[in-house]
Amino acid sequence: MKKINIITGLLLVYLVVMCIIGWPGKQPDPDYLQYFLVMGVSLAIIIVLRFLQIHRHKMHEKLKNDKK
Repeated sequence: MKKINIITGLLLVYLVVMCIIGWPGKQPDPDYLQYFLVMGVSLAIIIVLRFLQIHRHKMHEKLKNDKK
């Protein structure tokens, strides 16, 4: 589980950095809707990946215990 938390944390830090770098406020005609949509979809993908990693870890542990 520790590895899953580290990977999720790194992805969230990456998303925060990309949010800061991509902030459209300095543009003459900023498109905030597209910006927040992209960031929201990215956050949703990170959450789905976390659940998939947890499910995969549980299945791996179950198969490991069944072989014993």
